[in-house]
Amino acid sequence: MKTILITGGTGMIGRALTTALLEAGHRVIIFTRNPAQYKATGNCTYAAWDPAKGTIDEAAIRSGHAILHLAGAGVADKRWSEKRKKEIRDSRVQGGELLCKALSTIPNEISVVVSASAIGWYGPDPQVPNPKPFEEMAPAHDDFLGSTCEAWEQSLAPLTAMGKRVVYLRTGIVLATQGGALAEFMKPIKFGIAAILSNGKQMISWLHIQDMVRMYLEAMQNEQWQGAYNAVTPYPVSNKELVLELAKQMRGNTFIPIHVPGVFLKIGLGEMSIEVLKSTTVSADKIRKAGFQFAFPTIEAALHGLVK
Repeated sequence: MKTILITGGTGMIGRALTTALLEAGHRVIIFTRNPAQYKATGNCTYAAWDPAKGTIDEAAIRSGHAILHLAGAGVADKRWSEKRKKEIRDSRVQGGELLCKALSTIPNEISVVVSASAIGWYGPDPQVPNPKPFEEMAPAHDDFLGSTCEAWEQSLAPLTAMGKRVVYLRTGIVLATQGGALAEFMKPIKFGIAAILSNGKQMISWLHIQDMVRMYLEAMQNEQWQGAYNAVTPYPVSNKELVLELAKQMRGNTFIPIHVPGVFLKIGLGEMSIEVLKSTTVSADKIRKAGFQFAFPTIEAALHGLVK
C-alpha cells in the first residue's frame, strides 16, 4: 500500500481519483486549507496546506510516495474580474511553488508528481481550413489562460532537478454528471431545449472522467511517462455535435435545437465568453503512443454511459 497525496482532492476529478485509489488499496491524504471540515474515513485522511501563506503539513509530506496536484480555483466558476483572474493564476502557481519548497526542505520519499494543466495552453485554432491539432511541443499562447498554464507548469519545473519525475496532463473538457461542463449542457435539455452556443462550429477537445482518472493512475505508475501530455480523446467534436448527441440520448427526438447568439454569451459572461466560444483542436497522438487505451474514445460511447 502506497500513500498518495492529493491537492484539490475535494473537487470533481479529485473525488473520482480518491475513490479509484482507495479501491486499488492505497492510502490517500488530501491537502485542504480546512481539514477540520472533512471527516476521515478508512484510508482517506485530510491534511492542512495553504499555498497563499506557504504552509503545509510536514508529516503528510514525509509519509507520501506520490503527489497528484489538482488544486486551482475554478476557471468557469465566476465571472472574470481582474481580481478573479489573479486568484485563478495564483491558486495554481503558489500551489506548485509550495510543493517545490516542501519537497526540497522536508525529507520525503516522493518519486513522482502528476500535475493538472489545461489545453488553455494552446489558445484558439488557427483561422485556416482544417487546422492541424495542437501537439505538446507547441508554445503557450499569449492570452490569459495560455500564460497561466505556462506559469502553472513552470512552478513545478524545479522538481526535475530534485530527481522527481513530473508529468503534466493538459486537460480538455472533462465529461462527468457530477459537475463540470456536461452538467451545464444538460440543464436546458431537461426542458427540451438543445442550446447550441453561437454557430456551434467551435471544436471541443474532451475526455470522459473515467479515462481522466485512468490517465492519472497510469502517469503515476508508469515510469516512462514524463513531461506534458494532452489529456483528450482522439476524436474532438463540435459544440453542435456534442449538444445534439447529448439531447438525443437524453430525450430521443423530443427536443428543439436553439442557437444561443454569441452576443448574449458575451453580455452574460464577459471575457470568459471568449473561452466558451473558442475552438481548440488538440492531438491525442502522444498519449496514445505512450500506450494509453481509451475506454470512451467517441462522444457517443461517453455520453451513453454518462446519461444512462
